[in-house]
Amino acid sequence: MRIAEVAEGLHLVTGTNVNWIVVSEGSSVTLIDSGYPNDGEALLASLAALGHGPEDVEAVLLTHAHLDHLGGVRTIRRHRPVEVLTSEEEARHARREYLDQITPLQMLAQCGRPAGRRWVAQTLRAVLPHASISVDDARGVALGEPLDLPGRPVPVATSGHTPGHTAWLLPAHGALASGDALVTGHPISRRGEGPQLLPSVFAADEVGARDALLPLRDLPVDVVLPGHGEVHRGPIGDAVDRALDAG
Repeated sequence: MRIAEVAEGLHLVTGTNVNWIVVSEGSSVTLIDSGYPNDGEALLASLAALGHGPEDVEAVLLTHAHLDHLGGVRTIRRHRPVEVLTSEEEARHARREYLDQITPLQMLAQCGRPAGRRWVAQTLRAVLPHASISVDDARGVALGEPLDLPGRPVPVATSGHTPGHTAWLLPAHGALASGDALVTGHPISRRGEGPQLLPSVFAADEVGARDALLPLRDLPVDVVLPGHGEVHRGPIGDAVDRALDAG
C-alpha cells in the first residue's frame, strides 16, 4: 500500500495495481473506489494512517463495478452499512444484472509476456476466492449533480471502459477521479507512464472510451487521480490529448 497526499484532505492510495481515493472533511470521509477484494486490510490501514476508521466513511462512490474497484466494499460494510453510489447504468453492473469485465481466456492471453504473467498472478491473489462479488443495493445518482458528501463530488459520464463508467469531479480541489477512463499506467501497458487509455482488452467499447475523454477537456481540472498509475498534474485538456495521441 502507498499513500500519496494530493492536497489537504485528498489522498490517492495504491493497493494491488489499483488506486482508491480518500476525501476527508473533518471526521467524515468519501471513499472513491475500494480496491480488490483482498485489498480490504490495506484499505482499512489507509484509512487508519489518515486518522480515520471505516465508521467515518459516509459513502463509497464507484467509478465502475469491476472487481478491482468495488472489492473493498464488503470490508467497509463489516463495520458500517455504507451506501454505494455510481451512475444509474453502472449501478446495474454493480448489482450484477449483467457482467462486463475481462474474461479468464482474455487474462490467459496476457501470459505471453513476463509483465502479463506477473499481472495475472497478482490479480488472482487479489481476487480469489471472491470472484463473484456484487453490490446488490448499489444506487444510481443523477449525473452532473453534486452530492452532499465530503468533497461535494459531481458524477461525470465517461462510458466506454464499462457501459456506465463514471468519473468524479472534486471541484474544490480542481481534481477528477478518472477511474479507468483515463489512467497514467498499468502493469500490462506498453505505453510506459503518463496519460493514456487502458489496453483495449479492458474496454467494453473502445471507440466509446476514446469519445468519452473529449468532454473532459472542458472541466476545471488540473489534477487527475487515475484508477491505475500515478497522480497527474497539469491541465486536463493536455492529459486527454496525450492519451488520445498515445493510441
